[in-house]
Amino acid sequence: MDLHIIPGKPLRGEIKLPGDKSISHRAALFAALAKGESHLENFLVAGVTEVMLQALTALGVSWELSENNLTIQGKGFSGLISPPNEINCGISGTTLRLLAGALTAANIPAILDGSSGLRRRPMSRVVNPLQDMGAMVGSTAQGTAPLILQRRPTETILLGTEHVLPVSSAQVKTAILLAGLAADGPTTIIEPTQSRDHTERMLSSMEVQIDQKKLDGNNCVTLFPSDTNMLSPLDITIPGDISSASFLIVAALITPGSDILIKDVGLNPTRTGLLDVLSEMGANIQITHNPEQSNEPVGDIQVVHSLLQGIQTSGDMVVRMIDEFPIFAVAGAYASGNTKVKQANELRNKESDRISTICTQLQAVGVQIKELEDGFYITGSKQPVGGGVQPNGDHRLAMSLAICGLGAANATTIKQAEIFSESYPGFVDALKTLGANLTYG
Repeated sequence: MDLHIIPGKPLRGEIKLPGDKSISHRAALFAALAKGESHLENFLVAGVTEVMLQALTALGVSWELSENNLTIQGKGFSGLISPPNEINCGISGTTLRLLAGALTAANIPAILDGSSGLRRRPMSRVVNPLQDMGAMVGSTAQGTAPLILQRRPTETILLGTEHVLPVSSAQVKTAILLAGLAADGPTTIIEPTQSRDHTERMLSSMEVQIDQKKLDGNNCVTLFPSDTNMLSPLDITIPGDISSASFLIVAALITPGSDILIKDVGLNPTRTGLLDVLSEMGANIQITHNPEQSNEPVGDIQVVHSLLQGIQTSGDMVVRMIDEFPIFAVAGAYASGNTKVKQANELRNKESDRISTICTQLQAVGVQIKELEDGFYITGSKQPVGGGVQPNGDHRLAMSLAICGLGAANATTIKQAEIFSESYPGFVDALKTLGANLTYG
């Protein structure tokens, strides 16, 4: 399915977003691991969360979805069953890695696999720590999926140990913490920069003791398992997804005459790096903070078209906006001056090699962007020309290319645009509601 973007129309109006993808993933799995009924409002219904729900069904967990409200009958760790077939995680690294930790704690044998894109992503970074704890889990010789988890002897108890992560990763951290729920003592994770902390916030709300502190400049998280190994059920409303908001934010910034309001967006400080960088670039972004929602900060975001200036970003900021670099590159393309991204090697291990695909596809629509080993360099101030682009199965790249087309000199066509539905099924409708001219054909 192709999507055609006709540039020129300003974006105006107010909109609410579907639930945060990272929080939805965690809430569904953690609710399944709890004992009792959990209620999750504003759950993200998308391709990447559907594979998580299918995995829960395979593990014997009952759930009911009504529009975007999800009810889960938690089974606890001891109530899960071994899946009859391998679990297909699709393109979702979050699903695979979080399940690896949860099934290690539950001592459930399983095979975790996924798409060809998921099979190229590094899994040794989660397999090795789980093995250090005593898990019987393995991957391919290249350290990739499929992962094979075997049942440990009943007398074998997982070890509470310290793990030093060479690369900050919320998915790896979560897998280790979930396994730590069944360990014989505290589990500590040290990461060079704090990755998103939705897991720590949610587990704390489920009566798990978690301590966080800085240690020699690193982020240190320690989980203390309880004697009962029991999680309390959840009753939460999931905030709007800041990553989905990022596309609409940049769309308004680069489209003359635009003025939009995005309601009830999650503003977790470990996720708002793009907002900080855009503000440094001169973006007119106003935030109204609302009361916390499900132990997460939330607010409304007002965005007005702005003239942006190029910027350089690296280091800790990379972790705080790791999912937003495709759309950040679009902002850089429309900014005056030069934009440079460094120390972002992790982008090569996403749904695609995002450094390479960002550069090749933006070059295809006339953006002056150069690929670097650990990032990219953009020479701004030249209007993209538009044209046909191929997102290579990467949902965030596809949406970013669509936003880039809103300010191009000519129409832009996104090939295989159905990939939007993996993380933001309502993306096209949201843009149309705000006034954009988009058609399928």
